[in-house]
Amino acid sequence: MVRRALFQETTIDPGWVRRQVARFLLEDAPEGDATTDTVVPESLTATAQIEAGEELVFAGALVVPNCFDKPCEVNLNVADGQRIAAGNIIGSVSGPARQILTRERVMLNLVQRLSGIATLTRAFVDKVTPYGVKILDTRKTTPGLRRLEKYAVAAGSGINHRIDLSSGILVKDNHIKAAGGVTAAVEGLHRSRPQMPVEVEVENAAQVEAGLAAGVDAFLLDNMSVEQVCDCVALIRAHPGGEDIFVEASGGIELSNVHDYAQTGVDGISIGALTHSARSVDIRLELLP
Repeated sequence: MVRRALFQETTIDPGWVRRQVARFLLEDAPEGDATTDTVVPESLTATAQIEAGEELVFAGALVVPNCFDKPCEVNLNVADGQRIAAGNIIGSVSGPARQILTRERVMLNLVQRLSGIATLTRAFVDKVTPYGVKILDTRKTTPGLRRLEKYAVAAGSGINHRIDLSSGILVKDNHIKAAGGVTAAVEGLHRSRPQMPVEVEVENAAQVEAGLAAGVDAFLLDNMSVEQVCDCVALIRAHPGGEDIFVEASGGIELSNVHDYAQTGVDGISIGALTHSARSVDIRLELLP
């Protein structure tokens, strides 16, 4: 069985991270920090600890060091993807107190957000691991933060779906309508982009049959019940070459029912909530006496 690998993990250049963080810092302190620059002596140095306020899965090893400039020193005690208990020390920052306090909130906002995504992703992954099913993210990300949010999904042991519209083909319902049907959409893609795998989002068995006839590489079974997914998976696998087709389910799948969908025979389950609904976790920064 050779199901084509359609997905690649997001790679992030540390230089890109630093440039993004610089933009965020400028947004937060466009003309300096009026409070810190007034009440904190310029010569004061300090050490601050970054602490987990709750159990979480950490994501941010690429972010925290890029939030501070020399002479600040950042030391992390944990790695991306590591599960951390409440009260554990994630790391520390030492250096000019003004810099630490001015940049604290941008760093925390990012790491709380990314670790929240990683924590939610791991919760889904833990539910489906016994069935060999992949948890996939989507493009339902925060504009400007997509690569970081997908990096957080990977830290939580999830799999990155398309990074952007240029990196992969997914024929959705409106594409099907605009093209005049599944067959027309897939045939057009095979002619114009023969080197790219074609995945089609389908809502019923008739669309699955059309996709099979057109020779798609993957199906996204959208907003189907568990029973409908089982039927469509059986239809796909029974087709000649169907064992090589990647099948994912999506829509209405939550922690409470992902276990049921994981037993349908799909290869993956894509969850938009990983990035659009993850709760930021409690991470704190406290200056040491």
